[in-house]
Amino acid sequence: MRCAPQIKIAATYMRGGTSKGVFFKLDDLPVEAQVPGKIRDQLLLRVIGSPDPYGKQIDGMGGATSSTSKTVILAKSSQPEHDVDYLFGQVAIDQSFVDWSGNCGNLTAAVGAFAISQGLVDADKIPENGLCTVRIWQKNIQKTIIAHVPITDGQVQETGDFELDGVTFPAAEVQIEFLDPADDDEEGGAMFPTGNVVDTFVVPDVGTFQATFINAGIPTIFLNADEIGYSGTELQDDINSNPEALARFEKIRAYGAKQMGLIDDVAEAAKRQHTPKIAFVARPQNYTASSGKNIQAEDVDLLVRALSMGKLHHAMMGTAAVAIGTAAAVPGTLVNLAAGGGEREAVRFGHPSGTLRVGAQAVQENGQWQVKKAVMSRSARVLMEGWVRVPAEVLE
Repeated sequence: MRCAPQIKIAATYMRGGTSKGVFFKLDDLPVEAQVPGKIRDQLLLRVIGSPDPYGKQIDGMGGATSSTSKTVILAKSSQPEHDVDYLFGQVAIDQSFVDWSGNCGNLTAAVGAFAISQGLVDADKIPENGLCTVRIWQKNIQKTIIAHVPITDGQVQETGDFELDGVTFPAAEVQIEFLDPADDDEEGGAMFPTGNVVDTFVVPDVGTFQATFINAGIPTIFLNADEIGYSGTELQDDINSNPEALARFEKIRAYGAKQMGLIDDVAEAAKRQHTPKIAFVARPQNYTASSGKNIQAEDVDLLVRALSMGKLHHAMMGTAAVAIGTAAAVPGTLVNLAAGGGEREAVRFGHPSGTLRVGAQAVQENGQWQVKKAVMSRSARVLMEGWVRVPAEVLE
């Protein structure tokens, strides 16, 4: 039996927001994996440790959750007035595919820091002390994101006192601006792909619900918690330990994807797990977060719970937070109504790990809602850097 040797590839393991992922420079990848296709996907699957029928990703860098089964490929930008091109791959855990259909907002917080430290940002743009503004071209969704990365003594500052619920230790604050976050040029059409801020949504053999379908940050389906039998205060185990509930959410998500025009047949949703997201909202209530922290109703404008890759997320996906902020800014959406209605430029919402504030400004032009920018703060830091090793056979 011929045994292929292992190859090593320069990589950095980073936390960004409440996610972790393996970061690569495009030109550090094997030549065969520098272009989209089967070889690239095989390589990233093997790096992360998928597909794993045990669901643990023991033989790879993944952490067996949607938040830790992620890869990022960066290159000096080919776009005018941008510093870096950012490509995100969400790696399935127990299946053999990489989903390239959307962005990761949490890992976006680490993109600027990685780009600076890896020489992808021109040296004359990096101050000795202060904030370095990194213009990011998000290739998955063809959008501009701006990261404001703190610099101390010419180096990326990673430590600080900024606390982010869902992350154990404080770190330096990185402010992220998502410009023109509505995916109005992407498949699925306008910011509200059905043309309505609220629809009556019929899911065969499940029920009929009110729903807000929105393309902003990431395509998202918002439901009212009480209409699907929840309070909005649920933690991960309340839903993830219930296979029937997860199957029900997946069916709702599949039919929602079709209604949004993202797929032609509900069966296609199985190969598009990263998008759309599904979330449910509720009016503020007291609850205890997963850390034991008590969240008071007066601390938040609304409650939101969201699922990612088929499971309730432990905190909130960054892109879903953009969708929340955008929907909250548009009067009449389910998110806006849960927050009390009216005009809003920012909301603080409760999630399973605590709270998060996100801002967005909405304007109506020619009868269509538009959001020019959504803003939130995250943190990021390098966890490990060096090389990952994978069997050479993945390049065949």
